[in-house]
Amino acid sequence: MVRFISITTPAIEIDGDRLSPEGLIAYCARVSSPHQENPDYAKLLRYCIRKGHWSVFEMVDMTVEITTSRAITAQLLRHKSFQNQEFSLRYSEAMDYEPCNARRQDDKNRQNSIDDLDDDVKEAFENAQAMIWNTCYQSYQHALAQGIAKECARMLLPLNTQTKLYMKGSVRSWIHYLQVRCGPETQKEHRDIAEGIKLIFNEKFPTVAEALEWN
Repeated sequence: MVRFISITTPAIEIDGDRLSPEGLIAYCARVSSPHQENPDYAKLLRYCIRKGHWSVFEMVDMTVEITTSRAITAQLLRHKSFQNQEFSLRYSEAMDYEPCNARRQDDKNRQNSIDDLDDDVKEAFENAQAMIWNTCYQSYQHALAQGIAKECARMLLPLNTQTKLYMKGSVRSWIHYLQVRCGPETQKEHRDIAEGIKLIFNEKFPTVAEALEWN
């Protein structure tokens, strides 16, 4: 699950109108131009994308909230240009798990899985996840009741333990992230998150999204 949290809010006004986040990107891009306050920026942003002038897209940040499993956050945290704040099992207790649908391994592409397994196989996998979660969670709760520290007790929890994090990055970082993680090589659970972020990105940065042909 993905939720929009925040976006850079420019303090600059031009002709009485506050700049939009995309307007701020263009304003900074025109730092060497005598026409810095030009309100038209669609062509400029398209040009910057076409020519690979990515630094201008570092002037604006966006933050989203992501609820997923610990397995997927390990993938999210590999994107080093982002700043993250994640739910800590050292200070708070785990509450739930994120079920994963069973898919068949693609024999030709190790980064892909195929959703064509029989329903009984899928159901058995769902039941196995529930059983393992219940067993681990009971042991986890028992450990806490015995006074074992949360930072130790969490070792009993499986990878599908639910977590939440805030992920902040520049427009440049989000462009790169979405180009990579919306592709078929990304695990479906992570790809679903990326597609949700892409919807938010397209809404908040419509001109950039159009230039990238994402609309």
